[in-house]
Amino acid sequence: MRQQFSVTGMTCGHCRQAVEQAVSRLDDVESVTVDLSAGRVTVGGHVTSDRVVEAIRAAGYVASPMAVA
Repeated sequence: MRQQFSVTGMTCGHCRQAVEQAVSRLDDVESVTVDLSAGRVTVGGHVTSDRVVEAIRAAGYVASPMAVA
């Protein structure tokens, strides 16, 4: 399953690394891709969107799920 999240506050490589690490630590996450210019994080695996949003929030950023076409 692939999910996308809109994330505000990411501006640099450190931000990318912080979000990738926070999300990849969650159980059942298979992949994490951060697109800084779009402010988007794509997560592959069988993890709930609530857990991803909370992990990103704990890393210091604001996240919300996006509809995946």
